[in-house]
Amino acid sequence: MPPEVAEFTQIVDGDWPHQVPGRRPNEDELTRALQALLTRQIIYSWTPGLQRTYEIVRGYQQFFQSFFGTLGYALVVSPRDQMIALSVPVGQSRYDTVYERLRKDETMVLLALRLMWGEAIANQDIGDSGVAETTTGELVDRIKNVTQQNPPSEARLADVLRLFSRYGAVKVGERDKVEQVSPLSILPGVSVLVPEGYVSELLHWAAQPPDEDREFRKLAEPDDDDDDENDT
Repeated sequence: MPPEVAEFTQIVDGDWPHQVPGRRPNEDELTRALQALLTRQIIYSWTPGLQRTYEIVRGYQQFFQSFFGTLGYALVVSPRDQMIALSVPVGQSRYDTVYERLRKDETMVLLALRLMWGEAIANQDIGDSGVAETTTGELVDRIKNVTQQNPPSEARLADVLRLFSRYGAVKVGERDKVEQVSPLSILPGVSVLVPEGYVSELLHWAAQPPDEDREFRKLAEPDDDDDDENDT
């Protein structure tokens, strides 16, 4: 039996050798915690419906670190930001669901969010729990400046922001009907989706001529797939 499976059973049966305060998870709760972290990638203590998952991962960090380590992920635990996340080490091929499926306009939005969050950190203009406050208007301007291309339409931008909201990168407030912008809270999870060492690659890629249907696979897939792409 792999050690990670044995540890799962130990936790559920109460035989885990490390003392953890609070109620231990049952089998369903521990399974849901694994599934939620894999699909969401970033979870906060306040994420709706996942507060219990956050508590379980915080309490049993060693188990989750070992389990996801077998998949090539690193477990990120930030008590300051009340955040837990899975990251792919920089320099390795990315297989996580976010990067495998992003289209170019989605990538541009994510890049702009990451740059704005980093600038807020550098300017010490960051709020509690590592949150940077901005608006969709400022985001659109940043996309134009960075990519020198047209940003997504308002409706499309709303769809993209909903996607990244699910992954814990941003929260979108209620739209101001007068100013015609929505407040945005850029969350620290954006630094997990786009690590510092990955920003320059994204900047280079985003500056390339638009390709209408191209998905973001050059950076998502292993290098040996490049030959297949060149053969087509």
